[in-house]
Amino acid sequence: MTENEISNIIIGCAINVHTQLGPGLLESAYQECLMYELKLAGLKVRKEKPMPIVYKDVKLDHGYRIDLLVEEKVVIEIKTIESFTDVHTAQVLTYLRLGNYKLGLLLNFHVAMLKHGIKRIIN
Repeated sequence: MTENEISNIIIGCAINVHTQLGPGLLESAYQECLMYELKLAGLKVRKEKPMPIVYKDVKLDHGYRIDLLVEEKVVIEIKTIESFTDVHTAQVLTYLRLGNYKLGLLLNFHVAMLKHGIKRIIN
């Protein structure tokens, strides 16, 4: 399955979660519910995947964690914020580079309609 096919399923599942719960909850609640939906859709999902930093051939376990990694291909970063900033995009780009992934989805559940809270980020 390609990254685009996976992302289409992810977005559909995220919309289902947002429709059921609406805005206003903590990121952790959306993370758990989205992970549940993705597993129901038959996708392999890893939660809070550690992302070490490699600096001059030294692996540093710095504490970065990907919210959800789907099918070992698509990074999901979940937010409940007023609006995205450049820092949020940079965070996902960092995860993509460190893990050598091609596609990331920044999902903000603090919106009236989830389609306004989705940002695709390509490495």
